[in-house]
Amino acid sequence: MSDSQTTANTSADDPASVMLKVARYEGGPEVFHTLQGEGASVGAPAVFVRLSLCNLHCIWCDTDYTWNWEGTPFVHENDAKAGYQKFRKDDQLIEVDAGSLAREIASYETRRVVITGGEPLLQQEGVVALMDALRAISPEYVFEVETNGTRVPSAEVLERVNQFNVSPKLANSGNKESQRIRSEAFDAFVASGKAWFKFVIAAPEDLDEVRGLVERFGLPVARVMLMPEGRSAEAIDAHRELVIEACLREGFRFADRLHLRLFGAKRAT
Repeated sequence: MSDSQTTANTSADDPASVMLKVARYEGGPEVFHTLQGEGASVGAPAVFVRLSLCNLHCIWCDTDYTWNWEGTPFVHENDAKAGYQKFRKDDQLIEVDAGSLAREIASYETRRVVITGGEPLLQQEGVVALMDALRAISPEYVFEVETNGTRVPSAEVLERVNQFNVSPKLANSGNKESQRIRSEAFDAFVASGKAWFKFVIAAPEDLDEVRGLVERFGLPVARVMLMPEGRSAEAIDAHRELVIEACLREGFRFADRLHLRLFGAKRAT
C-alpha cells in the first residue's frame, strides 16, 4: 500500500487525524478568543483559528505571513519599507491534526468559531474534520468561514457552515481578474443562502467594479458590505466618507474593522 493510500485510509477511519496547515504563533497554532471585527456578526465573541496558505496574493494583505514566503515572487506594499523581508515558511506554519486543534478551540467557552486564513477552502477536508470534531464536543458550535470566494465549497462544507464571510478581491488587490473572480464559486455562494459579500473600497473605481459584480452574479444587495481599505484606524477613516455615501445611495451595508480600532494592528486579536 502506498503512503498516500495509508494516509487516506487513516483519515477515513479517524477524521480527527486529518492534518491542517495552520498559521504558527508563539510556537503553536494561531487560535485566539476575541470579538469578531468584521462582517455581519461584528462584535460577537468568537474563537478564531487562522489557517495558512492562500491562492491569492493581495498587495495590502495584513496576514501575508500566511503566504509571502522567502523565494516567492509575490509583490506586497511592505516591500517599500526598510527592513521588510519575506517570511520563512517554517517559522510561520505549523501542522496540527483536527482533533488537537478542536480541543484547543474548545478550551474557550465561546461556541462561535471563525475559520479564517489564508484561504480556508484550500483545506476543505481538514475544515470538515475540524467542524465535526468540535460538534462532537458540543452541538452548539456555530461556524463562520472567511474566504476570498474563489473556491467552490464542497457539499460537506456547505452542510456544516452557518455563515460564509466572502471577501471577493477587486483590481485594487493586485491579483489578475482570472485568479480572483471565479463564476462557479460566486454562483455556489449565492445559491447557499449563507453568504455575505464584503468588498474593500479604496477609490471610486472600486465602486464601479462592485456594481458590475452585483449585477453579473445577482448578489443580494442586502448582503453586500463595503469596507474602507486600511490597515490602521487612520487609513480606514481616510476612505470612510466615500464608502458611507455609496452605502446610503445604493443600499449596501457599511463594514468597519472593529478589531483595528480596539486593538490596533496586532496579531491574535
